[in-house]
Amino acid sequence: MLTVRRAAGDDDFAAVRQVRMIVVPYERAPSVAEMRAGLTRDSLVLLIEQNGEVIGSAVADRSSIRGAATVTPRVLPAFRRQGIGSRLMPHLLAHAASLGVDQVLGHADDEGSKAFAERHGFTEVDRQVEQVREIGVEPVPPPRGDLEVVTVAERPEIWDVVYERLALQAFQDMALIAPMHAPIDEWRVSWIGDPAAMFVAVAGDAPVGLAGLIGDDDNPHRAENALTVVDRDWRGRGVAAHLKRLSLAYAAKVGITEVYTWTQKGNADMRRLNEHLGYTTRLQSFTMRRAIETAGPQRGESGDQGDRA
Repeated sequence: MLTVRRAAGDDDFAAVRQVRMIVVPYERAPSVAEMRAGLTRDSLVLLIEQNGEVIGSAVADRSSIRGAATVTPRVLPAFRRQGIGSRLMPHLLAHAASLGVDQVLGHADDEGSKAFAERHGFTEVDRQVEQVREIGVEPVPPPRGDLEVVTVAERPEIWDVVYERLALQAFQDMALIAPMHAPIDEWRVSWIGDPAAMFVAVAGDAPVGLAGLIGDDDNPHRAENALTVVDRDWRGRGVAAHLKRLSLAYAAKVGITEVYTWTQKGNADMRRLNEHLGYTTRLQSFTMRRAIETAGPQRGESGDQGDRA
């Protein structure tokens, strides 16, 4: 018997997390605490079970892209091609429609997932590329005379200032299909890794650059590059390269052997910088979109979520 229910307690969210780790093994999975901290009244998180065994999960939520929602159905490999995803999708799309947005976004990391999304009315609108850097002996770059670099561990109060001075600027400038937004509360929780691994370039009293690492507790040997951003007036001066070299040196110091990052198709400058620093391309992900007008049941209708798929 196939059933679908909302995730509730920590055990449920641990099961959702386990599904993610199996389906997306090449990315860091947020902890249960991080998952629960990121929930809002707009979040729908589902567990899919067959005869009491968890075989998948699904999320529908408001996107950080303005005017959009995201849907993420995940089915364990052994249970795919049985129509489970197709049976679930209308409920996810109905929830997205209830959020009053104009479009629904999803991500497909392989051709099979892309074809599934296309069958449900999605079309490709962007691609992201995963670049990977093996860590060896990584020298610490010499100090620069025009700026100081501090960590968030050294200056905890600077994180909110970075949001106001750099992050909001970065959200406007990202090579995305539409502007994105993350509120300050989300910034404080979801955008920071180990404060000792978050490097901020400061000129005078103002932060002018940020780069760092977000560790993976399940795979301590690897880390993801955090947001890398440089103030518009400081771009082209090697600030990003300097901060990323500091991040690589930190990775070597703490025993990390692999660093990875995702960059949008339109962000050619960052991809070139990563290549210059020794990153190589490993994967690509398709950003898929469909209009909300055709996305499942209309607002106000309820869908039967007891039989998912």
